[in-house]
Parts: sequence; C-alpha cells; structure tokens
Amino acid sequence: MPLLGKPAEIFDRDVEWAELARFVADDRPGATLGVVSGRRRQGKTLLLYQLAQASEGFYFGATEATSTESLRRLGEALGAYSGSPGPVHLPDWGAAVDALLALGRERPVTVVLDEFPYLVRAARDLPSIIQHALTPGRPERTGSRARLLLCGSALSFMGGLLAGSAPLRGRAGLELPVQPLDFRAAAAFWQIDDPLLAVRVFSVVGGTPAYRREYVQDDTPAGPDDFDAWIVRTVLNPARPLFREARYLLAEDPDLRDTALYHSVLAAVAEGNANRGGIAGYIGRKATDLQHPLTVLEDAGLLLREPDPLRSGRSSYRITEPLITFYQAVMRPAWTALEQRRGADVWRRSQRRYASAVLGPRFEEIVRQWSLRFAEPELLGGHVAEVSAATLTDPDTRTRHELDLVAVGEPPPGDGPRPLLAIGEVKWGRRLGRADLQRLERIRALLVRRRPGFDAAGARLLLAGGHGFEDDLVDAAAGRADVVLVDPALLYGH
Repeated sequence: MPLLGKPAEIFDRDVEWAELARFVADDRPGATLGVVSGRRRQGKTLLLYQLAQASEGFYFGATEATSTESLRRLGEALGAYSGSPGPVHLPDWGAAVDALLALGRERPVTVVLDEFPYLVRAARDLPSIIQHALTPGRPERTGSRARLLLCGSALSFMGGLLAGSAPLRGRAGLELPVQPLDFRAAAAFWQIDDPLLAVRVFSVVGGTPAYRREYVQDDTPAGPDDFDAWIVRTVLNPARPLFREARYLLAEDPDLRDTALYHSVLAAVAEGNANRGGIAGYIGRKATDLQHPLTVLEDAGLLLREPDPLRSGRSSYRITEPLITFYQAVMRPAWTALEQRRGADVWRRSQRRYASAVLGPRFEEIVRQWSLRFAEPELLGGHVAEVSAATLTDPDTRTRHELDLVAVGEPPPGDGPRPLLAIGEVKWGRRLGRADLQRLERIRALLVRRRPGFDAAGARLLLAGGHGFEDDLVDAAAGRADVVLVDPALLYGH
C-alpha cells in the first residue's frame, strides 16, 4: 500500500504525517495499535481526521458521556461507515473493540478513537479490553489488519497508557507525540517575516496552531508597530477565547485537581524561581511538600525539569507553554482590571514585567533550541546533543556564575569526557559588549581548570543579543572562530 500524501490543509507536521502514513500503510496481517498524544490545540484531531479521510478509514471522536451513550454513538458511527441500514448494536466494550477490528478483515483500515480518555473515564476497563482483543494468536486480531489509533490530550493519562505495568504496555507499534510548532515553524505559520516581531509573538502564544486560527480568527500583527495593539485586542480582550485559555489549560487535565496550588507553583516559576527551594519559598510551603504538584505538572506537560549539567543532582524548572508564563506574569496579577476591559492600561504598566519575566526567558529558550536544532555543527564545533542553562560555582572565590546556555556534544568513544561545545550569554533587552565576552572567557578558563566531567578546552563562546552588539564586541569577535555572535536574523535563518 503506497504512503499517503499529506493534505494541503495540514501545515508543517511532515514528520508526524510520515509516521502515521507508514503505520496505516502496513500491509502485514494482524491488527496493530498506535498511540497519539499531545496537548490540546496542537492539531491532533485535524491530523487524524485527514488521515482517516485520505485512507478511507474510520474516525470516531469521543465526548464526555456515559458508557451506554458512548457505545450507542460508536454503533451509529460504525453503521454509517459500513453502510448498514441502521446502527451496529454494541452490547459492551468487548463487542465494540471486536467490531472495530473487524473493519480490517479485507484490507488495512485506519481506525481512530479520538479523545480516548473520555471513553476510559466512563469505562475504566477499556485498556484491558483492548489488551485482550490484541492478544497474540486471537483470531479477531490475526484475521484483521485494522490500524487502531488511540488519541488523547490528557498527557498524564496518555503517558501512563503504555508505561510500567499498564495493560497496553508492549502492545503499541507507534507512540507519537504531537508537539507545538518550533519557533521557526510558528513564525511561518503566523506569516511573520520580521525576526524581532516573531520573537515577541512566540513569547506570548508559542507554537500552538489553534491560537492563530480559532482563537484570534487570523488576526496577526500587521508589523512591529502593531504588536502592542494586537496584544490588547486579542490576548487581553475578554471577548476573545485566548483571554481565558491559560486557565482552561489547567482545568482540562483531570489530574490537576487543586488548581489554586498549581497556579501558585506556575506563578513562582514565572517569577524566576526555577528550583524547588525557590518555588517553596514563594508559595509558603516546605520543599518536601512540592514533590506531588511538581510531578503532576510535569506529567501534564506544563512544567519541564532540566538537570544542571554542571551541578550533579541539581535541576531547574521552566514552563513549557508561553501563554501560561504570560498569564502568570502579566494577566493574573491584574485580572480584575482586565475583566473590566482596561487591557490597554494594564499592558502599559506591564512592559517591564513582560520584558523580564516573559520575553527575556523565552528568548533564551529560543536560542537554546536554535543551538540544538538549527545551528550548523561547524559553527559550534560539533553536533549538539544536549543544551540547557547552568550554574557554575568557583570554589576559590565562592562566587556563582549563571550561564544562559551550555551546549554539550555527543559522548566520545570510550570513557573520555564529553565535549563542552559552547557556553553562552543571552540578553534580549540590551546590546552585548566586550565585557560580556571577557566574562565568558573567565568562565571557560574556570571550566578547563575544574574539568567537571567535560572537555571545555574548545568550547565556543556564544553571545546572543535581541538588539545587536556593541562595536567593541564585534571588533573583538572578528577573526575568532571560538566566538559566535547570534542575532534574531540568524536564529530565523534570514
């Protein structure tokens, strides 16, 4: 069976479409299982619906309903798909799963159950029923070429579907996460050519496709001078769906029950409290009390814990969804005023807070992602395997050095130290100068002397500025292969 071409309605997602097309085109006998996950608004439903349409398969979108109603709706959908004179009678979920597998008796057939967590909420044993239906050697499985795809947005649930001792562990031949668009793809999707404007827009709405289409009805900034007005008329406008979206992101995940606590944790991180102790101090809890809420937010895909490569056992947290950072830093403290339609006043007062808590940290993350995904290996002295922020302590002076970027290369053959490819300083709000380069030179010398499990002798010194560089830095960097200057134009491939 030839691979399906990607429909024109789907932007980007070439990798995801290719994986799905390969999965459903598998002509071997035997039913197979795939799991697709990702936060809401990322285009999973569009992907799977178009996949079912292109392959003449079956698509069923579940809703919040009782088990009986869901079985009735599924029977109606099966009847309509198969051309039956009426609904297919499904007395229970065992019969329902077998009816789905029966669709693939004659040929490979795509079978999509979208919003699968809704079905499991009403029928807790459904994963076990599917496990039994896919038992090796069972006639209903061996006689079918159904390509069953389970999709859901509750990341904590979907992440556990194939983990540990879960019933479906070992049954899936595809496990596909659908991530937000990266910063370059997001700029293309929003049709923004100006790199500075692209950074500003990404710092607020990130790479979630639905935020442009459904949530602001294709209202995009007309140019850099329109950005402030765009924020007021879209994100800070109570009449637009984007206004309450950050709150709904927490409310949608069934594992996020104590929303007040989770909002406080996210507010702490948005304020720059990146470690557990700082978060605990901000919300007035003991650090030991935070294990559960931090784990839940990680499982929900809203927080990411990043180990510090220069300090064993230490890690920091960052918010993955830009809109949540924007909400916690700008909107939540002024919620009453925003509901009273005083968005323009709130935005004027929030400029400094936006720059320090939202724009600056998101620009740092863009630079880190660029070094990992888009930077040429020759520029950074090798292929970057890991990148994060880090903290280095000088034991002689007892001073701490914050690094916005530490890029680590691939492990060498044998037991030698891993190459430290680059260390970096990233600033949005000011032009970087010669003093910033000298600081990185001192830190590199300290790393070479300490040898903290890395070979830092050839580390490049990366300086990324949102508004360019002073002449003294440009002159000092001229002719030096170990100094890399990064501006927004380079980040966006212009």
